[in-house]
Amino acid sequence: MQLRSQLGFWGCCLVFLVYCTFQTGSVLSRGDAPNQRLFGGPGAAVLVPSSDPAVLKAAQFAEDRYNLGYNGVYLRRISKILSATKQVVSGVKFTLVVELGNTFCKKSKPFHLETCDFHTDQDTLKKEVCLFEIWEVPWEDKVKLLKQKCHLSASKESNRLGEQANSSPPPMNQPQNSSSLLMMMFKDFVSTYSREYHSQEEAEKRFHIFAENLETARKIQDLDQGSAEYGVTQFSDLTEEEFRTLYLNPLLSRSEPRPMRQAAVPRDPPPAEWDWRDHGAVTPVKDQGMCGSCWAFSVTGNIEGQWYLKKGTLLSLSEQELVDCDHLDQACGGGLPSNAYEAIENLGGLETETDYNYTGHKQSCGFTRNKVEAYINSSVEISKDERDIAAWLAKNGPVSVALNAFAMQFYRKGVSHPLKIFCNPWMIDHAVLLVGYGERKGIPFWAIKNSWGENYGEKGYYYLYRGSGLCGINKMCSSAIVN
Repeated sequence: MQLRSQLGFWGCCLVFLVYCTFQTGSVLSRGDAPNQRLFGGPGAAVLVPSSDPAVLKAAQFAEDRYNLGYNGVYLRRISKILSATKQVVSGVKFTLVVELGNTFCKKSKPFHLETCDFHTDQDTLKKEVCLFEIWEVPWEDKVKLLKQKCHLSASKESNRLGEQANSSPPPMNQPQNSSSLLMMMFKDFVSTYSREYHSQEEAEKRFHIFAENLETARKIQDLDQGSAEYGVTQFSDLTEEEFRTLYLNPLLSRSEPRPMRQAAVPRDPPPAEWDWRDHGAVTPVKDQGMCGSCWAFSVTGNIEGQWYLKKGTLLSLSEQELVDCDHLDQACGGGLPSNAYEAIENLGGLETETDYNYTGHKQSCGFTRNKVEAYINSSVEISKDERDIAAWLAKNGPVSVALNAFAMQFYRKGVSHPLKIFCNPWMIDHAVLLVGYGERKGIPFWAIKNSWGENYGEKGYYYLYRGSGLCGINKMCSSAIVN
């Protein structure tokens, strides 16, 4: 991952230092040497042998808790501890990667689990690889299962990463037991997102990028201050540079926006929460594809809302018209909302999505003036104070905004609150649409309509912490004006 482009040299150093401080252990085994330190100083996670009595005790506790929540017919036992780490954190936290399988013992009958033999039939055995985190406070006689994540284990015959892509699995220099979980996760990713890799070299390259991205997602997760979950997304086999090139907009931080008139701040205080989706002013989530046209989606989303509020009709407007006909911007190479408003005024308005459909690449301008369905009269810049932004949004409609999207590559759900070292507010590179705000379990958030399809995040939406100018969300707020 090329973090330097996001953070600068000293930012990279700081990320590394913070990461070392908070490292909680890797799912990859690095040998079975006792107390082999992974990262950092005292209090960091260390590898411990699978035969360690404390590890065996923690594994038994995890096994018992697993079976309590398991709805299958047979009791399941740990057949192998693939890796184990421990970390002193107001007690001892164990992170175990284990393999489980069905035994002959049925859950409906009382048995001592250690006396139950494993099924010999592979279909009935149903091997599974699980990651458990167990927290123990010995002096309080307290044990708690913090995390459980499991995946079905593929057999040697079927554990081929690229069957859908006619590609064999990447060769691994690590032992099989150390990479099985990653291999399964990558295979699930390939299947879920219908990836096709046309050569062994490409499959191997994408596997290693996938593994690096999981580590980056875990770093962001460990240090997140909100309620977000980060992990595997449709972008997990892309490098940071590829992601930025294909989906983001570098012009947002490189170019000076066109000066616009300052919007008046409403005098009335904003309501505690507001969401324009509940008031009919937001069209369904769209997908920009592999084109840096987020600026066009942000602006059309804003105008869709403005047109609905002034004219009473919700129209899905054409982003492709802007990609093809806005000569102030650079189509899939990026653009600025301020330029797009001016281009729309010069063109005379926007056609609908139906009349001028989206292709995701620049083509010759096919704009027809007599097909214009929505126009704008001007545009305004909105205050950088988040309370003012909320007040303006609640009174006047969804707002075109931009932000630093680094953490968005790995976002899955929840309220995202990354550290600023992961989300430099001066390096904004993605334009989106602010449709509302509120709180979740006491965490204030902005509700953000994205343009990466409904499978991204929470049905196409990203939720970001509100109140600290996080990721530069307050630095480029604007709206069209429809009279």
